[in-house]
Amino acid sequence: MIGLELLAPARNADIGIAAISCGADAVYIAGPEFGARQAAGNSIEDIRRLCDYAHRFGARIFITLNTILYDSELEAAYRMMLDVQDAGADAFIVQDLAVLALADGGPDGKGRKVTIPMHASTQCAIRTPEAAAFYESQGFSRLVLERQLSLDDIRQIRKSVSAELEFFVHGALCVCYSGQCYLSENISGRSANRGACIQACRSRYDLFDGNGKVLVRNKALLSLKDYNLLERIGDLAEAGVCSFKIEGRLKNSSYVRNVVREYSLAMDALVAAHPDKYCRASFGRVEKGFTPDPAKTFNRGYTSLFIDGKRGRWASMDTPKSMGEEIGTVSTVRASGRDSMEITVRPSGKGLRLSNGDGFAFATDGSIVGFRGDVCEGDRIICRPVKGLRPGTVLFRNISAEFEKILDRQPCERLIPASVILGVAKNLSAFDLSATATTEDGRTAAATIRVDAPVATDQARMASMFIAQTGKKTSDYRFSLAAGDISAPDGLPHVPASTINELRRSLADALDQVPCNRRPMAPAPDHASAPAVPAALSYKANVSNALSERAYRAAGAASVEPAYELAHQSDVELMRSKYCIRHELGICLKTPAGKAVKGPLYLLNNGRRLELVFDCASCEMAVRDFISQESQK
Repeated sequence: MIGLELLAPARNADIGIAAISCGADAVYIAGPEFGARQAAGNSIEDIRRLCDYAHRFGARIFITLNTILYDSELEAAYRMMLDVQDAGADAFIVQDLAVLALADGGPDGKGRKVTIPMHASTQCAIRTPEAAAFYESQGFSRLVLERQLSLDDIRQIRKSVSAELEFFVHGALCVCYSGQCYLSENISGRSANRGACIQACRSRYDLFDGNGKVLVRNKALLSLKDYNLLERIGDLAEAGVCSFKIEGRLKNSSYVRNVVREYSLAMDALVAAHPDKYCRASFGRVEKGFTPDPAKTFNRGYTSLFIDGKRGRWASMDTPKSMGEEIGTVSTVRASGRDSMEITVRPSGKGLRLSNGDGFAFATDGSIVGFRGDVCEGDRIICRPVKGLRPGTVLFRNISAEFEKILDRQPCERLIPASVILGVAKNLSAFDLSATATTEDGRTAAATIRVDAPVATDQARMASMFIAQTGKKTSDYRFSLAAGDISAPDGLPHVPASTINELRRSLADALDQVPCNRRPMAPAPDHASAPAVPAALSYKANVSNALSERAYRAAGAASVEPAYELAHQSDVELMRSKYCIRHELGICLKTPAGKAVKGPLYLLNNGRRLELVFDCASCEMAVRDFISQESQK
């Protein structure tokens, strides 16, 4: 049986708890430091609170320690690792090999060991079987694969390692291969590998050809759409993925709950279709709650990227922001009072329902304008004056006020099924009511109470009441009692519902004292073979401290170039990607149209020029800092 894990992001503990309630099997979250999102740190107390909640369902909490570290930070990172481990975390997600050395007793190797598993972050740029085998050989039990892979790529990696494979299935996409983007550091001194990316890929650029002619003006030429592999969960599982990851550690609770619920339902359907092959990685069933709709939360449009090994239109050039769902075309615009305007909309489809407080967006003159609807009735919107809005404008809704209210009014509730066996024995003038519960995860607990009560005259009615009252929710459990699981040779006593409720609560208290079991994900990796690393490692290895350099040299590297953040090497690639601007614009160099466009091509933003390099042999695009001929002399 293969355990399938839905891995959700969390900016804070409350969002993590909400994700688990909506069906996540695991949550990844930053600790106090070094979490690759400078705006998303969490206290040890909050990590402990989240772990306590997750473990009630056999769910796991992974701590992101996926920045490169400087020598001066190693001791602090080690201390945080110990604190997080003591708080109950289940694994670390790691980029820097120094973390493995720190786990073995700290910077000097003499301290307490960190024993929880290590997962190799997507920042490790694992996109080949050789890279996967190397990281497994270093001791990583799970590999988070590069997003820009195909199913065939994943299958080849699966054949080469026994470690668990994790893959992103939803959310924002970095245009560059993960962990190897230096554009932010180059432009601003803020490193993506240090959690401070300025997201230069979401900026607007002009595109010039080799003659200085403008090919495209003021477009987000490096901005990709969002990933969405909802329909490919089964294909990924067949390829060997066991953990399905949602991006979004800076997203709000509404986004996380909505997307988690959608993917959890898809994974439940996959398990139901293959009950002898797959199971969920944690326990509990989600009851109540809302109907998810990812179209109603942040997205830049969706793409499946390279999952089928084919190129498509991957970019969101018009805007790097979320436009939302198209609702229609503006019919009329007129003033409505001194400080407001009234808009009527011709709907794109049937069933348009607007609500007060909805957020809207439209494109005008190469930019995106957003506004709120103060009063929304039928096809009419009253709002404050909006410049550039005119009849014929295509209107989008990027915030659904009603859907946000539904998320809050209809929260999900996660409960663990527990079957109950009831034994009733007469004890002189009293009855002993003994209940034994067995949970979905295999825990067993018992509770007994004694009651002074006569034998019930209507046994069938009393049995029905026992079944109904026992089946109510208590703590994290949904108990169930079948008529055939009641043993009462001397008959059932006549007791009030409160007595049965007391027995059920005692049963729940007893179960709470027994830790929830964990489902195994995959067999332990075999580190028998360690592939050699290149003799010379470039800045792309991101080596920024002595422990990391020592690890690479021990693996076979004769020379190790320092990380870009330390040396700022000149005339090097700042980014490499499977995404290609030429292909996106229909001017691939392998086509007549592409050959007619003279290179090299350049991007220009705020006076900063970047050179595009097209590696047609690898079908990849690289971005370099533009160096003029004069400066090279």
